[in-house]
Amino acid sequence: MDEKYSILFEPIQIGPKTLKNRFYQVPHCIGAGSDKPGFQAAHRSIKAEGGWGGVNTEYCSIHPESDDTNRVSARIWDEGDVRNLRAMTEEVHKYGALVGIEMWYGGPHAPCLESRATPRGPSQYASDFETQSYCKEMDLDDIKMVQQFYVDAALRARDAGFDIVYVYGAHAYLPLQFLSPFYNKRTDAYGGPLENRARFWLETLEKVRNAVGKDCAIATRFAVDSLAGQDGVQVEEDGIRFVELADPLVDLWDVNIGVIAEWGEDAGPSRFHRMGHQLPWQRFIKQVSKKPVLGVGRFTDPEKMVEVIRSGQLDIIGAARPSIADPFLPTKIKEGRLDDIRTCIGCNVCISRWEIGGPPLICTQNATAGEEYRRGWHPEKFERKGSDDTILVVGAGPAGSECARVLMERGYTVHLVDKADKIGGYVNDVATLPGLGEWGYHRDYRETQLTKLVKKNRDSQIALGSKEFTADDVLKYGADKVVIATGAHWNHDGKSAITMAPIPGVSADLPYMVTPEQIFAGSKKIGKRVIILNADPYYMAPSLAQKLAEAGHEVKIATGVELGRYMHFTLEYPNMRRVLNELNVEIISDVWASRAEEGRIELYNVWGEGHRIQYNGAGKHPRTENRTHKWYEYDTLVLVTGRTSNVALFQELKLRQADWKLNGIKGIYLIGDALAPKLIADATFDGHRLAREIEDPDPQHPRPYRREGAVWGVAHMPGASHEIRYRV
Repeated sequence: MDEKYSILFEPIQIGPKTLKNRFYQVPHCIGAGSDKPGFQAAHRSIKAEGGWGGVNTEYCSIHPESDDTNRVSARIWDEGDVRNLRAMTEEVHKYGALVGIEMWYGGPHAPCLESRATPRGPSQYASDFETQSYCKEMDLDDIKMVQQFYVDAALRARDAGFDIVYVYGAHAYLPLQFLSPFYNKRTDAYGGPLENRARFWLETLEKVRNAVGKDCAIATRFAVDSLAGQDGVQVEEDGIRFVELADPLVDLWDVNIGVIAEWGEDAGPSRFHRMGHQLPWQRFIKQVSKKPVLGVGRFTDPEKMVEVIRSGQLDIIGAARPSIADPFLPTKIKEGRLDDIRTCIGCNVCISRWEIGGPPLICTQNATAGEEYRRGWHPEKFERKGSDDTILVVGAGPAGSECARVLMERGYTVHLVDKADKIGGYVNDVATLPGLGEWGYHRDYRETQLTKLVKKNRDSQIALGSKEFTADDVLKYGADKVVIATGAHWNHDGKSAITMAPIPGVSADLPYMVTPEQIFAGSKKIGKRVIILNADPYYMAPSLAQKLAEAGHEVKIATGVELGRYMHFTLEYPNMRRVLNELNVEIISDVWASRAEEGRIELYNVWGEGHRIQYNGAGKHPRTENRTHKWYEYDTLVLVTGRTSNVALFQELKLRQADWKLNGIKGIYLIGDALAPKLIADATFDGHRLAREIEDPDPQHPRPYRREGAVWGVAHMPGASHEIRYRV
């Protein structure tokens, strides 16, 4: 290890506990909760194994009144939850790390869809995050009762083996609702001046400290600025003053910014936020607190980590997403293997799964995230090859490069070929879009690792800039097994999920119509007036609109789906819409195209048909005719309508399956976007999984994974061990 990083590995005292280094996985959601203890224990403990000194649950509900269904939180409502969460604390403790629990009461931000309870809050108001979720205004008896919920939960947490107990007030949950004048409209001893608004939080901290403070460190997570000006909490006003009041009651401050209604300002996507973007607010807390302070900011660079600690802005490096992308980040810094770090790209796809409603998290960089227990995958360990088969991988995009990497890690001889001059495939284009340059870390990690692995195994090769492979090329290559990872392309004819058919008059072969690939290639001149025809629910249309508007074009987006809908889940949506507004991009919503001509396109309202249905006879539509068609003029029409797999090579090889054995080929497999267009994270997973399972009788189709769930009438997981095992 370079000596300049030694400060990152110095221990620090937190109340009655000692954190062995300055690396701390803050609470973050994974979709495990308390109902999937194997998943929870395996995912968190892999980080402890990787060198993180502190590891936390996600937010952990203290009572059925704080039920976030359909999202998945942890829960510590009863002894069953204690037992399930103890599986996590025991696994993490094996590696000498501290374990924390973030005790959560959400007020109206907890919709209680499962429990059907009524949450309580300082005043009665509707949640500005949930839909149709109101709270009951708490009277003095309610306040005492809810504070006891915290105490009871803290006692259960201690019994479950937790070292650090949070009173969670960030993201505008209950303690911050009391503190913030935006929510708190009370006129009694719990409302009005700061000292009154702080009372609930201070009393709760004191009660929790009295209950478990001898055994556990007491932490609080505090959004020091709600980014709402005087309507909320401001760091130099109520923020600092609250820290001064609460400092004697806490052992650790975990500070961030923002509220849950727009928490992308905390978990900032790389599109809008660079590393350490919260430091201008966080740095104030060290000026007034005598206790250790940690904060997040997607810290991935050890140089920046050292700077932040040496300059006195923070004592501990908090991380969520970087710990998902690389659970072994601390170990790699300690061992001087900085180029082996899988740098978080800040895409927030991990967050998207929780926002959707709690499927296991995924990671664009780390395909093993979420698979530690159910598939037994370890991010740094690989089962040695099961044969001497040589493997040809055609396509060096996300799926192909990851597949080749894992196969080489396992000791296979692999030839990776691509007609492009650089590894990365589709990522190379995406990383040129405004704000998405850090997505290129996905390519960079695989490029670095593949280069190293080829040097270790001289029989393996990377052949870039090669001619496009034909079926004959594949059959005669001499490989024992072949992986086809040829990607996908944007449709040239306007075909989309809206009509499942081409649009008359639309063709990217025409000089005034372009696909995203043609824009990236610069193969066509883009006119002044641009219409982007969009049926894609993620980032491509808004990103191209920004790119073209910043280049001086007049841009309209005609969209048949909610523009950037998936960006709600990645927390990019609010600022993306602000950017488009600032650039005067016009959004024409709920429309699709019936036909197009040079210079103009006919759009219609997708809801323009009558709402009543009736049987009108064979061959006739059951609704009244859509009469909303209207022409719009353009100089260039951009087609972001749908994607299609580049599957011609695979299909031809399938037709010639009889020739496989004649040429010594045992199997040919299809992965990534060539199998079906998908997220970069899912394409990467595809390649990783196939490489892990290449010896299976049918590696094209995944092995069953271990599920956690009760089976009616028999013991939980009959015949299955709860032991965490990795396939290495």
